[in-house]
Amino acid sequence: MRWFNSAIHLFFLKTITLPAAALQFIRKAPTPLVLVPTMGALHEGHLALIRHARKLAGKSGRVVVTIFVNPAQFGPKEDFSKYPRPLATDRKLCRENGVDLLFTPSANDLYGPYYSTWVDEITLSDSLCGKSRPGHFKGVCTVVAKLFNLIRPDMAVFGMKDFQQLAIIQRMVRDLNFPVKIIAVETVREPDGLALSSRNRFLLPEERIQASVIRQSLLQAGKLVKSGETNVIAVKRSILRQISKAPLAVIDYLEIVDLETLRPVTLIRKNNLIAIAVFFGKTRLIDNLLLS
Repeated sequence: MRWFNSAIHLFFLKTITLPAAALQFIRKAPTPLVLVPTMGALHEGHLALIRHARKLAGKSGRVVVTIFVNPAQFGPKEDFSKYPRPLATDRKLCRENGVDLLFTPSANDLYGPYYSTWVDEITLSDSLCGKSRPGHFKGVCTVVAKLFNLIRPDMAVFGMKDFQQLAIIQRMVRDLNFPVKIIAVETVREPDGLALSSRNRFLLPEERIQASVIRQSLLQAGKLVKSGETNVIAVKRSILRQISKAPLAVIDYLEIVDLETLRPVTLIRKNNLIAIAVFFGKTRLIDNLLLS
């Protein structure tokens, strides 16, 4: 470990694996305490969250990043073992971006023998990605709830690319009275518009070229809505026409939903969301567009 010279102050990154050690750190940490939960394989999207957390924490507060590849989020057809785990690189990025504590527990640390207690949001999680990945958000809610209890943050930062996840965490915080403020950060994109994701590295060269069609189709749909179109079918058809230009793309879902309920709408209004998931080979990419 080494000191990182910042315009704000000098940061010393501490890495902890055991929950008890994390609790000990938190008890002594000054506030505000800002949490950024991740599964590692950090990219510029994660770093945007970390930098925002650093601004929120200010000179006196602390930033905690967690890296935990959560087995409870993976379905039977999703290969947990192949998820990238470049911990040394992730640690370096955390140090360079002002993280104070890196918490990297193992599955045994968080899910002990005979583990049988789960947190399951049941309304927002049964559509979109929840429909495609049964049980996924049960795993998300459980591990985030555990991290909130362990870290006890004042704020937690999440990206808007995973909008359904963001909405579900916000609902869990409300329903279970967690004293945590959830902060949403805009999606970070590649120059061609593709949302940054750890999954992008699995795209073959031709798949990566064609994947930019996702953002292009959403932007075109957004222009259509701004021109006055309120018909859901017409807007979906516009997106499908654009996506069809990429022969390797296979749509998992395409929905226009209400922001609060995540239920499909019959007429497009303000504060609706276009949500899409597309397969390129075995790689599943998600994106969305807020219709304001």
